Amino acid sequence: MKISARNILPGKVVSIVRGPVSTEVTLEIAPGVQITSTITSTSAQALGLKEGVQAYGLIKASSVMIGVDD
Repeated sequence: MKISARNILPGKVVSIVRGPVSTEVTLEIAPGVQITSTITSTSAQALGLKEGVQAYGLIKASSVMIGVDD
């Protein structure tokens, strides 16, 4: 697999919440560290996502915003 994203986070699928249009997928990328993504349900099915399966979180953003409390 070759992709242009610089941030590739390998992990294990720990939760899947399927909906008619979108599916929420949670990956555990380190002990106690999870990331969640919302993808189309069609994509989730095509990828064969199930709890316990190894997958990658790919993050590509043109900007990252930083904020602080007042």
